[in-house]
Amino acid sequence: MKSFYITDAGKIREHNEDNVIILSNDNEEYILAVADGMGGHKAGEVASAIAINHLTEEFYRLDTIGDKETAIDWLRNIVTEINNKIFDYTKENPDSKGMGTTLVCAIQTKNYLLYGNIGDSSGFVIKNNKMHKVTKDHTLVNLLVSTGELTEEEAKYHPRKNVLMRALGANNPIDIDIFDVGDSKISGIFLCSDGLTNMLTIEQIEKVLNSELTVEEAVIKLIKKANARGGKDNISIAYLKKESGDL
Repeated sequence: MKSFYITDAGKIREHNEDNVIILSNDNEEYILAVADGMGGHKAGEVASAIAINHLTEEFYRLDTIGDKETAIDWLRNIVTEINNKIFDYTKENPDSKGMGTTLVCAIQTKNYLLYGNIGDSSGFVIKNNKMHKVTKDHTLVNLLVSTGELTEEEAKYHPRKNVLMRALGANNPIDIDIFDVGDSKISGIFLCSDGLTNMLTIEQIEKVLNSELTVEEAVIKLIKKANARGGKDNISIAYLKKESGDL
């Protein structure tokens, strides 16, 4: 496995509210996660940090994440705990009221690949040099598309395209969408915040990932390209690429 993650403030925002991580253990189990914080007097980075830090702590408490069903239950419990931590923080720090975060993650083991998502950060698999989106955005416009009130093209330019219908710290109770990805032909896992996908098309991202660049070089080039196109938001990427003989 080759992996690399990075977060960048972009060209417009004064500070970075994103957090991102890739973790692994001795059992060749991996977890990737991107959290895109928002709102609450610059407290978005607090919410996303709570999410990533708690996920990290709980992952390293385990010798193994276990079978698929155990991993799903673990992830659902982690999300509930993160949500409670964010709500507790806002109670103790009234100035941070309104803060929250998205969370997209992937769990890769020798036996399964799971994705989890809350909000509008994206999770993709890479197969035959093509990116395929696994997660579904919890946005107002995505809801309107699903009911037929908007077309996909109209949704791209809708003035309220970033309005979230679900986020950690905004909904209580909270639930995470779980996606079971059972395809051994997958060659890569790619997670990102919307700071990347709002600046670059899937085709533009694919072109960089399919180049002769290393994993690290490709991720850094994507950050640079997103910034060159405006960098209107924080940009975060977690990328894991399988090599011959890997899981």
